[in-house]
Amino acid sequence: MFGLGTQELLIILVLVMIIFGAGKLPQVGGALGKGLRNFKKGVNEAEDDIEEGQVEEIPQKDEDKKKSA
Repeated sequence: MFGLGTQELLIILVLVMIIFGAGKLPQVGGALGKGLRNFKKGVNEAEDDIEEGQVEEIPQKDEDKKKSA
């Protein structure tokens, strides 16, 4: 799992418990889970939009066109 051993995971868990406390741990886990879920949802929606061709190109500014030429 990400190249982390048992000792590393225990150290991380202890540090998280020290920082947030045992009472806040479920709230932190829930917020992290919601954040990951929303991130995956956004990535999937972006991929779907790209596949469907709904993404429009952003027009270049005149300055950018001059630099490209």
